[in-house]
Amino acid sequence: MPNMSLEKNAMPVQDPKVRSGNFEEVALGYTAETAVDEATRCLNCKHRPCVSGCPVGLKIPDFIKKVAEGDFEAAYQIISEDSSLPAVCGRVCPQETQCEAKCVRGIKGDPVGIGRLERFVADYHNAHAAALPERPASNGHKVAVIGAGPAGLTCAGDLAKKGYEVTVFEALHLAGGVLVYGIPEFRLPKTIVQTEIDNLKALGVAVDTNMVIGKVLSIDELMDDMGYEAVFIGSGAGLPRFMKIPGENLNGVYSANEFLTRVNLMKAYRQNSATPIRHAKHVAVVGGGNVAMDAARCARRLGAEEVSIVYRRSEAELPARAEEVEHAKEEGIVFRLLTNPVEILGNEQNEVVGIRCVEMELGEPDESGRRRPVVKEGSEFDIEVDSVIMAIGTSPNPLIKSTTKGLETQRWGGIVADEKGQTSRSGVFAGGDAVTGAATVILAMGAGKTAAASIDEYIKSKD
Repeated sequence: MPNMSLEKNAMPVQDPKVRSGNFEEVALGYTAETAVDEATRCLNCKHRPCVSGCPVGLKIPDFIKKVAEGDFEAAYQIISEDSSLPAVCGRVCPQETQCEAKCVRGIKGDPVGIGRLERFVADYHNAHAAALPERPASNGHKVAVIGAGPAGLTCAGDLAKKGYEVTVFEALHLAGGVLVYGIPEFRLPKTIVQTEIDNLKALGVAVDTNMVIGKVLSIDELMDDMGYEAVFIGSGAGLPRFMKIPGENLNGVYSANEFLTRVNLMKAYRQNSATPIRHAKHVAVVGGGNVAMDAARCARRLGAEEVSIVYRRSEAELPARAEEVEHAKEEGIVFRLLTNPVEILGNEQNEVVGIRCVEMELGEPDESGRRRPVVKEGSEFDIEVDSVIMAIGTSPNPLIKSTTKGLETQRWGGIVADEKGQTSRSGVFAGGDAVTGAATVILAMGAGKTAAASIDEYIKSKD
């Protein structure tokens, strides 16, 4: 019998007063009993609207049906047909605007907790799997993947399953991209990421770290000298943006990229960490997306007494996931909405002592459909802070485009690629943030999946 409850099963979480002082995972996950109960809320619709909302096309009703039957391993095998990173997706995908937004149960109540069930299934498999996946037989073809983030890992995994010999070239010393340097431990434990990468390595994916393509090697060398028949560029968008206001060069001003990399990749929150970071008492985080929430919550865990989100629009326009906003509020993050910085204030030692802001009001919608914020005249005021974190977006690094022949790029730095991921250079494909600018993990994965299919088609056409 279907479970016709209008509410999805709640996700158990750490108490906010406890978790704001540690970096352990906030969400604790479903039990087997809860997962089965939640799975029975699925109506197994014939037209399967939830599938159309998934960028990687998970067979959602099929895996949920297996969960309802208690066959969790079969559910995992169904998920892994389409996703190389299920434990990651179950934690960080914005399901509420994708698959769950299409769920029929959401018309008169809560949608089925698809993301929570995906996380449960992946965690169950990782805890009970007797062996790593078997490596497919090689088809004799070599493909290079640039960047070990969500797009690159997905592309590599899909190609490896088809028998390609894939090498992933990663600029940092650890694979994972934004999954290891951007998303905090309390949202995505790094052991989870490493398990997913180990599964890909078992399929035959080679990961070569400390390899900055465009410096150590070029794409031309990969293709002309090293025998790679195709290249996928999934190098992300790691170049931080700033507002270009006075004071951004003061000590105590970080880009969110630098701040989160120091915290997450370099473990700056540990007492014996080799990387320095300011343990500020009053922090302002400029921006309203998931990255801003991550930075604010990390600053709180580093001991800040007050952390403020400074955002120029209202709460209705916040681009961050509702769950992340809710968790931030529970942890004591202050939201200073309809507020925009115009200057960062410093002392004689060039240290941050405050941030000067103006009040905003919403005008007519802009090209994105959101109401454009305009300054209230005479509304200037100061906030006392000793650190400022800029979380207003990122752009692709120009290194690859400047060192690769025949690669067309957008004016703002993104690589030009068609709907199949093909760039202006034959045999070179691209996807994820390197093409679109900063977006979500699952959209990057979808781009990697699309490119893998295109690369397979391209190489077969050459044969």
